[in-house]
Amino acid sequence: MKADPESQRRLLDLQALDTALAQAAHKKRTLPEHAELERLTKEAQALADERATAQVAVDDLDRDIERIERDVEQVRTRADRDQKRLDAGTGTAKELEATQHELATLARRQRELEDVELELMEKREAADAALTEVSDRLTALQVKLEETESRRAATLSGIDRDVEFRRAGRAPLVADLPADLVKLYEQIRESTGMGAALLQHGRCGGCRLELSGGEKTRVRAAAPDEVVRCEECRRILVRTAESGI
Repeated sequence: MKADPESQRRLLDLQALDTALAQAAHKKRTLPEHAELERLTKEAQALADERATAQVAVDDLDRDIERIERDVEQVRTRADRDQKRLDAGTGTAKELEATQHELATLARRQRELEDVELELMEKREAADAALTEVSDRLTALQVKLEETESRRAATLSGIDRDVEFRRAGRAPLVADLPADLVKLYEQIRESTGMGAALLQHGRCGGCRLELSGGEKTRVRAAAPDEVVRCEECRRILVRTAESGI
């Protein structure tokens, strides 16, 4: 294949753009914020589960306290009724004695229920403190998540602007180059990641290997418009004053 030396030299400009685009794509894939967001999201889910468990504990204690309060109220109501009957002296002596005995039983039951209620309220206070603590941690983590997401979005936006700028410059450059030269360049780039490399001081800028004596002789003998390729990596070798052959 033949192409004028200037077109071959401009392949280096095209390669520089493609290298920058490949680096941008790699940077987008490997942003540290990706891994950080994944880690923070897992932590947030674990905290959300922990918070849900803490909320269930508080709710269960609230129900238990409410049940105990109902039981206490029932005991008090019954005791008030018995006390009124006793104060009124209504009934036989045996009935009044039974009422008095029931009042003592109710008083004992009320004390037991109130002791249980106090214990439950203490547990509820501790459970509520645990719920508040995990909720605060979850809120702080969500803030960190939002900050990290915002930072990633800003970085990605900057990369996308750079990519758009380079792609805009790539199109006219490709249009100005010979189609067959671009086709060869693209085929090599797709398979190796680099389509053209500078031959500098007898060394291929693609594989970084120095050309052998015979290879130097071949390249030296090639016409300026001859498209030559590296014997090792098969990339297009762009010859300039720096080639050293």
